[in-house]
Amino acid sequence: MADRLYIFDTTLRDGEQVPGCKLNTEEKIEVAKALEELGVDVIEAGFPISSPGDFLSVQEISKVLTYPTICGLTRAVEKDIDVAADALKYAKQKRIHTGIGTSYLHVHHKLMSTEDEVLERAVRAVKYAKKYVEDIEFYAEDAGRTDNVYLARVVEAVIAAGATVINIPDTTGYCLPEMFGEKIKYLMENVKGMHKAIISTHCHNDLGMATANTVTGVLNGARQVEVTMNGIGERAGNTSLEEVVMTFKSHKDLNIETNINTRKIHQVSRMVSSLMNMPVQPNKAIVGRNAFAHSSGIHQDGVLKLRENYEIIDPIEVGAHESSIVLTARSGRAALKHRLMVLGYTFTQDELQEVYNRFLEMADKKKDIGDDDLESLMGNAEKQKVVVKLDLLQVVTGKNLLPVAIVKLDIGGKKYQASESGIGGIDAALNAAKAILRRPLRIHEVLIQTFSRTSEEVGKVHIQLEWEGKIYYGFGSHDDLITAAVEGFLDAVNKMAPITVDQPHLA
Repeated sequence: MADRLYIFDTTLRDGEQVPGCKLNTEEKIEVAKALEELGVDVIEAGFPISSPGDFLSVQEISKVLTYPTICGLTRAVEKDIDVAADALKYAKQKRIHTGIGTSYLHVHHKLMSTEDEVLERAVRAVKYAKKYVEDIEFYAEDAGRTDNVYLARVVEAVIAAGATVINIPDTTGYCLPEMFGEKIKYLMENVKGMHKAIISTHCHNDLGMATANTVTGVLNGARQVEVTMNGIGERAGNTSLEEVVMTFKSHKDLNIETNINTRKIHQVSRMVSSLMNMPVQPNKAIVGRNAFAHSSGIHQDGVLKLRENYEIIDPIEVGAHESSIVLTARSGRAALKHRLMVLGYTFTQDELQEVYNRFLEMADKKKDIGDDDLESLMGNAEKQKVVVKLDLLQVVTGKNLLPVAIVKLDIGGKKYQASESGIGGIDAALNAAKAILRRPLRIHEVLIQTFSRTSEEVGKVHIQLEWEGKIYYGFGSHDDLITAAVEGFLDAVNKMAPITVDQPHLA
């Protein structure tokens, strides 16, 4: 029988500490509901004493969720614990997460204390929290740099005081996997009463080892992992939920299972990315746009013959679209033949060679080759793409005004105009652009990056569209964010199937 690994999600607490990622209460509730559907076991909903907004968010999330344990963070301070208990009063399952720094640096240079005093404060905090709830998690901040013998003393004392979960954070991302694994193993073997509590990992990614350290911690006895969606978090981020979950799902021989519905991973990833304005890097494991994309000819040939040749995860298992074959100068004949057959072309081997030679000439001049390029390559000039350009954008918005946008597009030299309203300037402008194109386009996300810190500030917008089951990505940059959003939208549109001015879907 497989061992159960509990997923503790701290996207709404540690993840939200990223500058620019602050969510309001309604947005936090939206994310929390998505995490519940995903199947996480514990949601750290916030740090209640830190602000009225955090208190309210923890309280409101507690009211609407059923399955997950709702957790509130505190310091080892009675007032913190009082406030957390009040915020959690509506939770069906509740947990107080309290703790204190235990490394030499934290004890002597942050807390200005001693090891014995810190141990006493830790025990007092756990006992005090126990008056409110049974489920108490204790964190030993900077445990990654804490002496193992002292750490074991603290852990043993707080378990005796009533702690049910022991959090061993690599707060600064300092540990190597072997070091962190040995630390967990040492506690498992040397703490009296360790069987009465679950060891949890909380790893940061300062050296790029958060997932590796977390997995090693689990292999040495930890049975809860503290993670965030997309690995967001302070500095270089936290352990990524999707990476840990899919590691154990891929390595079934490790006999570790979670409660996560992995087919919802991409959906929740996009939601978090969009609400927090944190674009996911294209090469991010599991959820990056290139996670299942292949451009190397050798890889493309292997994937077309059998997906498992170059993919250890079926994209469907994480809710992603099917693997994508990206045609570039590195692509081989197999990939080119596959795409041309999808477009309805058949040919002999000799004909394929001749087309492939022309394809390489084209690919050397362009980064990526789209379906419109292939149509041109095959001599179908009537299907060649007509580039869609922004000709005019005018937006009226303001307090007590319904945002309205007028957009004029240039499509093959002809001008088309539409006016639409929306919930904001960007929404109105995109609605107007869609009205002109009259395609059933679905906008999955609009991600606005922070402005560059230069004298010439530029807004950067990433956009993701779906059309006829395929995903298209666009990017726009401009000193006006609404213009940047429309430019990003058109960048994605221009990557779709050929657009011609005589098609009925155009205005």
